[in-house]
Amino acid sequence: MRIRPAAPGDAEALTDLHLDVWDEAYAGLIAEEILRGRRDQREGRIEGWRRRIEGSEEEHFLAQDDDGALVGFTAFTTTRGQADPCLPARQLLALYVRASAYGTGLGHALLTAAIGEEPAFLWVLDGNQRAVNFYRRHGFEFDGSTKDGPVGVERRMVRRQQGRSQRAS
Repeated sequence: MRIRPAAPGDAEALTDLHLDVWDEAYAGLIAEEILRGRRDQREGRIEGWRRRIEGSEEEHFLAQDDDGALVGFTAFTTTRGQADPCLPARQLLALYVRASAYGTGLGHALLTAAIGEEPAFLWVLDGNQRAVNFYRRHGFEFDGSTKDGPVGVERRMVRRQQGRSQRAS
């Protein structure tokens, strides 16, 4: 397994991975028509990923298997001048691995590549217990904040202290 920074040429493979991992992670949590609709917008999503990789303040890491196929990714940013100065500066925007890689430590490796042991925050879809359990093992806890996202209610989790991560995924 290899973890590396994303490059603009990865946009198509990353789009396909992103579509697949949403289907795997959110089946039963998100309406099927939403998941199908995402696939209908594949071409636009490829361009969107290319733009995000090339020009945003986000950083992205990809996980490749021994054959070079993408099996996971993460996206994160360091926020500047955010609305809530009580939050950590790092925000984990996404962390997904293929279901076939659940429990292998790949999620932990991607999280470490993205934010290390640093304080950070993220938003998790309400009801996504697998993700909640993963983030709790890595020192994140709910802080009571919620927001309505495009696919449902999201709850904020925050890790405030360094060094709380434990190897598990």
